[in-house]
Amino acid sequence: MQKNRRQTTILKLITAKNIGRQEELAEMLENKGFSVTQSSVSRDLDELGIIKIGGFYALPQKPRNAVAFGLLSLQTAGENLIVAKCESGLASAVAVRIDAMDIKEIVGTIAGDDTIFIAVGGKDEQKTVIKKIWETFDK
Repeated sequence: MQKNRRQTTILKLITAKNIGRQEELAEMLENKGFSVTQSSVSRDLDELGIIKIGGFYALPQKPRNAVAFGLLSLQTAGENLIVAKCESGLASAVAVRIDAMDIKEIVGTIAGDDTIFIAVGGKDEQKTVIKKIWETFDK
């Protein structure tokens, strides 16, 4: 529970203020009552998929073109699954495009009407796959 609360607080902090260093974020978390180390903050940032934009931590954003092709969001589910939400009726088309990317970390995909399950080897691969998919849909 502590980890979930801490990660929720991290998300709130980075959306409310420009934070550029893990030490700064750790200090802010300490002020909110969390006992953290730099390494635990680093792990949290990695698990949350936080990236740096312009020198500050930020949530990954979907590219402008993504919605035009039907892809709305990508979220992790467990350690081996990514769930892609799409516009209604477009999941199969988006899955075909993802499959054509031939991303080695992807084990397989299953598409429904508006949802795609993307199986990967493990949680380390999830972040890589999400970044590669957004990069492709940004073109």
